Amino acid sequence: MKAIRRFTVRPVLPPPLLPLADLARNLRWSWHTETRELFQSVDPEGWQAAGGDPVRLLGSVSAARLDALASDRRFLRRLAVAAADLDDYVNGARWYQTHEDVADLPAAIAYFSPEFGITAALPQYSGGLGILAGDHLKAASDLGAPLIGVGLLYRHGYFRQSLSRDGWQQEHYPVLDPNELPLSLLRDAEGLPARVTLSLPGGRALHAHVWQARVGRVPLLLLDSDVEDNDAGAREVTDRLYGGGSDHRLLQEMLLGIGGVRAVRTYCALTGHPEPEVFHTNEGHAGFLGLERIRELDGAQDLGFDAALEAVRAGTVFTTHTPVPAGIDRFDRALVARHFGPGGELDGVPLDRILELGAETYPGGDPGVFNMAVMGLRLAQRANGVSTLHGAVSRGMFAGLWPGFDPADVPITSVTNGVHAPTWVAPEVVRLGARQIGPGRTEDALSVGGSQRWDAVADIPDQDVWELRRSLREQLVLEVRERLRASWRQRGAADAELGWVDSVLDPDVLTIGFARRVPSYKRLTLMLRDPERLRRLLLDPERPVQIVVAGKAHPADDGGKRLVQELVRFSDDPRVRHRIVFLPDYGMGMAQKLYPGCDVWLNNPLRPLEACGTSGMKAALNGCLNLSVLDGWWDEWFEPDFGWAIPTADVGTDEDRRDDLEAKALYELVEQRVAPRFYDRADRSGLPVRWIEMVRRTLVSLGPKVLAGRMVREYVERLYAPAARAHRAMNQDAARDLAWWKGRVRAAWPQVAVEHVEALAAAPVGGTAELGATLTLRVRVALDALAPEDVEVQAVAGRVDPQDVIRDGRAFPLKPAGGPDLEGRWVYEGPLALDRTGAFGYTVRILPSHPLLASPAELGLVAAPADGDAPGEAGPQGGVILR
Repeated sequence: MKAIRRFTVRPVLPPPLLPLADLARNLRWSWHTETRELFQSVDPEGWQAAGGDPVRLLGSVSAARLDALASDRRFLRRLAVAAADLDDYVNGARWYQTHEDVADLPAAIAYFSPEFGITAALPQYSGGLGILAGDHLKAASDLGAPLIGVGLLYRHGYFRQSLSRDGWQQEHYPVLDPNELPLSLLRDAEGLPARVTLSLPGGRALHAHVWQARVGRVPLLLLDSDVEDNDAGAREVTDRLYGGGSDHRLLQEMLLGIGGVRAVRTYCALTGHPEPEVFHTNEGHAGFLGLERIRELDGAQDLGFDAALEAVRAGTVFTTHTPVPAGIDRFDRALVARHFGPGGELDGVPLDRILELGAETYPGGDPGVFNMAVMGLRLAQRANGVSTLHGAVSRGMFAGLWPGFDPADVPITSVTNGVHAPTWVAPEVVRLGARQIGPGRTEDALSVGGSQRWDAVADIPDQDVWELRRSLREQLVLEVRERLRASWRQRGAADAELGWVDSVLDPDVLTIGFARRVPSYKRLTLMLRDPERLRRLLLDPERPVQIVVAGKAHPADDGGKRLVQELVRFSDDPRVRHRIVFLPDYGMGMAQKLYPGCDVWLNNPLRPLEACGTSGMKAALNGCLNLSVLDGWWDEWFEPDFGWAIPTADVGTDEDRRDDLEAKALYELVEQRVAPRFYDRADRSGLPVRWIEMVRRTLVSLGPKVLAGRMVREYVERLYAPAARAHRAMNQDAARDLAWWKGRVRAAWPQVAVEHVEALAAAPVGGTAELGATLTLRVRVALDALAPEDVEVQAVAGRVDPQDVIRDGRAFPLKPAGGPDLEGRWVYEGPLALDRTGAFGYTVRILPSHPLLASPAELGLVAAPADGDAPGEAGPQGGVILR
């Protein structure tokens, strides 16, 4: 019979064991080896059955076992040490509290993301965005940064993946009971569940409870719409991650952004946590948070929309994660208008102003859509991509929002992603480091970082490095066999058919890993471009290769599913199935075994479509070498000392030919460089000493760079601290003044012009000049109703390309030479040093200037000479070219 109601019966812990409950409810156990080992000792078999989840473990352990542990003095000593360690971790001063500029740092930061990958025990993630968000929270906790995470609680999480007999991906959505997860319900002073409410068209309402997860020191608030007061449609808003149609997705993003701000306000009021001074929007999904904050300010302080917008922008950081427009959420304007119009949300905020924020007002934009990333950029004074290359790609992709500016001047910076080493580094690797430099220094090196190199790794003997690598490879082999057997059983195979699984993979064979989501640009099947050549690589009698592949295609992506099926069918071939495997249901639990056990991590996306690609970072921290296209972080940090770069074809190359060329390059690298280096045992020790040296160089040079601790420190110092200062400076009067000033500048700008440019001294003759010479520029400008303090007049100079476009230009400020002339024109002067040889050029531009602007490009306004207004040979925008 089927139960009519489900609930959870929790065990009653004997008083001596009560600290176990606190340890289980704080997700620090997911990256703290000693705490996990303590729970494992409670019931080793139960720990395995619970999937390494302490909450599930404590829900299943017998009362007799608990009573026995309550009188086990050795266990109680370990428990006391673990509880004291957690207390010190949560309450002690860490990097943030001891920062030399701690008074400048924000009292709190609210970090919004649609998904968070903290642990497999809390399956609220689909891929890299969620894993990055989880690592961000964990690193912030290690550093003591006062983040509040905000997301949604999906009752079905992301799908579980299995395979049909013919290799087609199948999706399953298990129901998650929050009471069985490491969560607690946020309650008000009377003990009732706290909740937030959004207004929906037609007089409907969307209510949500707020669940809390403790991520070390960081609270994570997850909004859940499965509330009895909701109608059926509203209850399903948080049913699954990235599910449903446009209306469903829009409601999810309204709940995340608007409801998330309300949840933060409720949490701070109930707990006394400091109110956030900075709001960080992780991708555009949470962009509506800015609108809710505008509503708050306009309602509480009567600022008006424009002043409230300036106040909100000052303290907002926006991170874009996609290098392709197709990765951005875009909604029909009419749908957005229906939800924010009469009877909808944000009553009092002008609908036309809301729609303006998401409008694609640039060339090629669609006037009928509302773009979440565009809104995110307009609502944030600071924005960044997630690698140096991705920052450049983002500046090009969004350049239309700043017309007249070169992409290099678009105010989008970059903070390269990092990964949370305590989560992703195998315990065996940590122990090897601890033997070398001690447990405390090892923990700091992995979590806080700060050192540019891990030189102590260089002193670890070759034999120890190689034994560690083989041990990790052997563990992976056993894990793969277990998972492969389970997968084939799901596909309908009987045990009698699966004897061959016991010989799958070899712990002494070069092992390549490839695991990620399966959109087409990641090219899961590039390795299959020449199947016969791949077979020869796998079965080479002298230097064989084995490959472990995993990945999920989006449920609606049949093209991605066909790629999975193609790979599965190849790996099912009895000739090669002992050398190449596809493992379904890729997730954090699998990844934590996969990264350490591989010798080489393969990544072959279409460049430059990989924003960052952090899987290779996790592999590198375990001594795995990267074999990757120069994209994302690998483009930034690749060196031949610790990996290989797959050559890429020109962007304009035909798609099929490009894949052929890059697949051929991949095969040649493996055949001629990777495999020979791994199997080179010419040294008398019998060890592959050159390979071991590459492993060592990976750890020494890459290790400190790829840390999430490094990433969060950069966010704190480069983005959060400036945003907090801007937030504090933007009081009511300042916000009103800045809004008024921007309106005045925009009104006057059509009449602002560079009217004449001349060089007064050391002028070039015949288009040539000598290195070290100085030009003195005199520029006549029209400022209309603006004054010199409202603008900055600059000369921009640098080398020019064959099309006479200035590359890597430097800006030189020019100063007023006196007051306005009789016509109200101003003359600016200044020197221009000719500090580079070759084709050189300059131009002049006028930009708005105000002390509260984060960038002179913020307003998207620039005035430059019209062609022919400057002396000499006129180039684009009236620049001058010297050859």
